Amino acid sequence: MDPLFDEFLHVPARLSIVALLAPADWVDFGFLRDTIGTSDSALSKQVSALASAGYVAVRKGQDKRARRTYVQLTPTGRHAFQRHAAALERIVAVARMPTEQPTQDQGMQSS
Repeated sequence: MDPLFDEFLHVPARLSIVALLAPADWVDFGFLRDTIGTSDSALSKQVSALASAGYVAVRKGQDKRARRTYVQLTPTGRHAFQRHAAALERIVAVARMPTEQPTQDQGMQSS
């Protein structure tokens, strides 16, 4: 296994969250939920796990009508995501490499 591969980040919901956060600053919880297509409770569980690992920061705020939750990728989370993405890219690159086909002499040897 590639040493940069991050088992913790590879959970599909977590990977989706950090991928959405990577190009952004603070992202609204509702936007994350709707874009990923999950429930509030499932997203909250994954965001909490990412926050405990130091990969995201969570900020609560007050809108004119309601409380809002915002999530941001931390420098640690950004670095972990970049490393994991690089590991995935290497895995895909290896899969795309042409495989060596046995020559006719190698493949046709009789017993």
